Amino acid sequence: MTRKKVLVTGGAGFIGGNFVQYMVNKYPQYDIYNLDLLTYAGDLTKHRDIELNDNYYFVKADIADRETIISIFEKEKFNYIIHFAAESHVDRSITEPEIFVRTNVLGTQVLLDVAKQFEITKFVHVSTDEVYGELDFDPTTFFTEETPLQPNSPYSASKASSDLLVRAYHETFGLPVNITRCSNNYGPFHFPEKLIPLTISRVLNAQKVPVYGDGKNIRDWLHVFDHCTAIDLVLHEGENGEVYNVGGHNERTNLDVVKTIISALGKSEDLIEFVQDRLGHDKRYAIDSNKLQKLGWKPTYTFETGIAQTIKWYLDHKEWWEQIISGDYQNYFERQYYL
Repeated sequence: MTRKKVLVTGGAGFIGGNFVQYMVNKYPQYDIYNLDLLTYAGDLTKHRDIELNDNYYFVKADIADRETIISIFEKEKFNYIIHFAAESHVDRSITEPEIFVRTNVLGTQVLLDVAKQFEITKFVHVSTDEVYGELDFDPTTFFTEETPLQPNSPYSASKASSDLLVRAYHETFGLPVNITRCSNNYGPFHFPEKLIPLTISRVLNAQKVPVYGDGKNIRDWLHVFDHCTAIDLVLHEGENGEVYNVGGHNERTNLDVVKTIISALGKSEDLIEFVQDRLGHDKRYAIDSNKLQKLGWKPTYTFETGIAQTIKWYLDHKEWWEQIISGDYQNYFERQYYL
């Protein structure tokens, strides 16, 4: 039997990295190729446990570098592409939008061209609920796959643009695709600039935790392990050309999340420091994932279970995030929240 080859772009990042480990361990009959440029949020130390596996390979490359991507595809006949690679931090997109357009839009277009040229079996494009814009605080309203795209940040605009390119390549060229749009992920190996790991690391170091505005913005939290199983299902069972929303059904205000972490670590809420709200800060995201659940998926983590596990992971892996938050990252943090 011919072994299937799976190209995972952005496999040194948070969600892509967890997915690479999931696939390597679940599918020993698949060869998993992790393609990543190793920018500031890329980290290969998370893959120490699998880097010697016979079915794991790492390729350093820029998805927007057409010649390099073509040469990789000429060497390896990939069956599947799971496309995570993206600049993903909203705050950074406000100060450096050009980088997001290059990677998220042009990089996706290069991958689509090459996927078409080499006739891959399926292209799964991993996107975000942020492409839908924002919801009000009415708890009965949710994003569905039919919700119009109304992105409000350079990040979400670049992701919406890439979503539309994926759709166009399916409609125009018949490229077999699926698009997934997820709510906020959390779990192991989350880069420390994001809310949950930022709060954990700051609280453990007895430092102030910056909270934008009044902290009442609401996000729907999805454990990264649940996200991995969703993408696996869409890869193998998703209907060609369809979009699938992936939501954790765990809505919390940002302030509630911060308070939950502070309480779990036995610290004082005096560590909370409200700072000027960021530009274009969406009020609320909430996902209706009924379409995906009809395909056979459902989240297994409650927020209570998942956040407890995540906090423990950060306590047990201090060496991983402590080396990240030193140096250049600390300079970025000061610029972002206090200048």
